[in-house]
Amino acid sequence: MSDPVADGDLPADFVIEDAWRRLAGVTPARIALGRAGTGLPTREVLRFALAHAQARDAVHMPFDSARMAGEIAALGFETIEVSSAAPARDAYLRRPDLGRRLSDESRALLGTWTGEPVDVAIVVADGLSSTAIHAQAVPFLAAFKARIAEAGWSVGPVCIANQARVALGDEVGERMKASACVVLIGERPGLSSPDSLGLYLTFAPRAGRSDAERNCISNVRGEGLSHAHAAFKLAWLLKQALARRLTGVHLKDESDLLLVGGKPPPAQIG
Repeated sequence: MSDPVADGDLPADFVIEDAWRRLAGVTPARIALGRAGTGLPTREVLRFALAHAQARDAVHMPFDSARMAGEIAALGFETIEVSSAAPARDAYLRRPDLGRRLSDESRALLGTWTGEPVDVAIVVADGLSSTAIHAQAVPFLAAFKARIAEAGWSVGPVCIANQARVALGDEVGERMKASACVVLIGERPGLSSPDSLGLYLTFAPRAGRSDAERNCISNVRGEGLSHAHAAFKLAWLLKQALARRLTGVHLKDESDLLLVGGKPPPAQIG
């Protein structure tokens, strides 16, 4: 007698669906996957393999800094291309410390910048997902530009940073004499979010700042926090940072109280 499992001749109802499967429709988390015998259904194995491949691709995909500089310049920002001390992607992944400081060439380039001190320096860094930067950086900056104009903040040239970690922004902001620095960076990809953008705000940036001295807005993407809402939250934090002269654990994000209290911000966030 043939074995239907071994022969691949499975009955239509061989996959046993999980009773909680309806909950899977409201979250990207891998819940209620069902089972086929003692294993996962083939469809779920394939979905997992695809997600894993997308996450790996996000980490290793080359960052097109020239294209990014052109698209950001089209928004009306000045741009400068810089790089970290990591000479290549493999070194960047093995040596996080190299990604936290500028290369000698980039340090010299910023050393020639003679502009006036600015309110905010903006760094666009590939981080651990160039996929996220390619997809999210320009639409976010388009939304944030309106907030900058509304507040009247002065902004230095946007630094497009290759092989960069968050702390690279400290050195950039210090050399630009910026009151605060905002780093847009590709977040470490998850198995459901290979294109997530992170925003890090640091008051009085300088080399040696710790992560406790920063504020972070995470999961900026179509399936997460919208570009417009993220721009609203960042503008609220930046305004508070400049007024209170601090960021990090002492600055709590209370921006949503404006919405809960029926006082929407002047610019549209929907």
